[in-house]
Amino acid sequence: MAGARKPVVEVRRSQRRRRTVSAYRDGERVVVLIPDQFSRAEETEWVDRMLARLEAREGRLARSDDELFDRATRLRGLYFAEYGDRAVPVSVRWVTNQNGRWGSCTPADRTIRISHRIQDMPDWVIDYVLLHELAHLIVPSHNARFWALVGRYPKAERARGYLEGVAAASGNPLGD
Repeated sequence: MAGARKPVVEVRRSQRRRRTVSAYRDGERVVVLIPDQFSRAEETEWVDRMLARLEAREGRLARSDDELFDRATRLRGLYFAEYGDRAVPVSVRWVTNQNGRWGSCTPADRTIRISHRIQDMPDWVIDYVLLHELAHLIVPSHNARFWALVGRYPKAERARGYLEGVAAASGNPLGD
């Protein structure tokens, strides 16, 4: 966002904080939490870094259904082109009512729903979840043929591990 106004930043130093830095929005203000022993130069560097991270995260959260559909179309072309219309969804959208799974697909009406909980995850994880649901348009069940399709994605195992870690950390084991 060229020319965008820099937000008001409040830096809070902590003697208990040793290495970690975090930031969050509090209304119009951004609060950056840093270790007390940071120099002014380190403070400036970390404030700029955390503002960039917040902006990137908020950009991901603003992802639209249209962008999600376009992303699914690109993935379908890369991994399932030989299946033609069988792998084309009618709709792909973000939903807020899926807390027990990352995504879902209804092959009968060719709709895909992706949980809003993954909107701020890395792009390669979102791609994996989309590809998983696209594969259900070709093979509805989780059989060996289905997993072979999903396995075409080079980061499939990495993404599954990431999602399993998130689920374990939250204490909420989520389904596929």
